[in-house]
This record gives sequence, C-alpha cells and structure tokens, in this order.
Amino acid sequence: MSRIGKQPVPVPTGVDVTIDGQNVSVKGPKGTLTLDVAEPIEVSRDDDGAIVVTRPNDERRNRSLHGLSRTLIANLVTGVTQGYTTKMEIFGVGYRVVAKGSDLEFALGYSHPVLISAPEGVTFAVETPTKFSISGIDKQKVGQIAANIRRLRKSDPYKGKGIRYEGEQIRRKVGKTGK
Repeated sequence: MSRIGKQPVPVPTGVDVTIDGQNVSVKGPKGTLTLDVAEPIEVSRDDDGAIVVTRPNDERRNRSLHGLSRTLIANLVTGVTQGYTTKMEIFGVGYRVVAKGSDLEFALGYSHPVLISAPEGVTFAVETPTKFSISGIDKQKVGQIAANIRRLRKSDPYKGKGIRYEGEQIRRKVGKTGK
C-alpha cells in the first residue's frame, strides 16, 4: 500500500469538509477549495473526523493516484488554514519590480515593462524593489504563477542575473578566457 496514501489527513478545528462522491470540498478560515478525485479512488471520513483515501486494487495507476489524491487533499486542508507563500528575488543591475494595484510591473532589461496581473485567489506583496512574494490558498496556483514569473527572466549561469526563488542556488559557469 502507498505509504503516503494510507495516512489519514487530519482535519483541524474550524475546517469543514464535504465529501460528495468524487468531489471533496474543504472550507476554512481563509476560503473554500474543491477537488475532483480520480475515478477509482474513494474518499471517506473515519471516526476521528480525519479524511481517509482508499483504492480498490493494487494496479499501478491506482497506486499512483492513491498517494497523489491524499497529498492533494492534504494541500487543500493546509491551504484553507495557513495558506501558501512563495518568496522570490531579482538579481541584476536595473532589474526591479513595482506593485501597480494588485498587479506587478517588472523592469527586466527588455525595451518594455512586463505586467503580471494577479489571478483570483492570489495576492502579490513587494517588500523591496528586488524582493516580492506570492500568496494564496491554492498551492498549485501559487506555484504556477511563481514559475511563470521566474520564466520571464531565468537566472543566467554566467552573471547570475534574473529572477529566482528565495534561497535558490544557481550553478555558475566560468566564461571564456581571452588569449
């Protein structure tokens, strides 16, 4: 059995979980999230109120979906209670970020500023012109927005200029040597 999938998902106080067939809805202090669980996987509640994920057999696909479904449900519970935040930083001369309402405007060495608008459920916070954070209750949405922003100007291995996650180490390369 999946080591991750067999663990029940604890439900903290203040969180309301509704299971309707393959649809799991989690409501907490920060908002509401829903998930459609893949077909062979079954979701139920145990006596303690925790969420239990089970699979009908040991087929390879079902084993994969078992652990995945349990983790996605755990992410929903964490999202509506604590939320998710990804911190990012910008390196490079003249590279900066400015908050324009709920959007971010980047100056990344292009001939034009790049504007990123916040989708529903995601908020941006600019701490300094080179540091900002992305917050929300949906882990997948926060991570995807962070990846899209990072892709605007990936860190260069020669000079280290670009956008990266806070604490991310960029493997630096040595440039060509002159004659």
